Amino acid sequence: MKMIRAIVRPDKAETVVNSLSDSGYVALTKMDVIGRGKQKGIQLDNIYYDELPKVMLMLVTPSEETSKVVDIINETAFTGNFGDGKIFISPVEEVYTVRTRSKGL
Repeated sequence: MKMIRAIVRPDKAETVVNSLSDSGYVALTKMDVIGRGKQKGIQLDNIYYDELPKVMLMLVTPSEETSKVVDIINETAFTGNFGDGKIFISPVEEVYTVRTRSKGL
């Protein structure tokens, strides 16, 4: 299993969530976050924004489905501009459901 963390533009978050849902990936966590990338923020006229609002989506998928999820996120979050986001993938060793105390997805 893999944990996918995708940081996307706030205006693209719902599009990404809907595309994931339409493809069968309905279980996810969505959080509003603030951060910056390699550009260290953005300057508009005389105003410098060193931290920008983003949305982080987190979901766990079977390892063999990870590339499909990454493709969906890349396609729907893309604008072609700085700040489109990042996708981080990590291994997941175990999963437990609190309510049922069962192990696994």
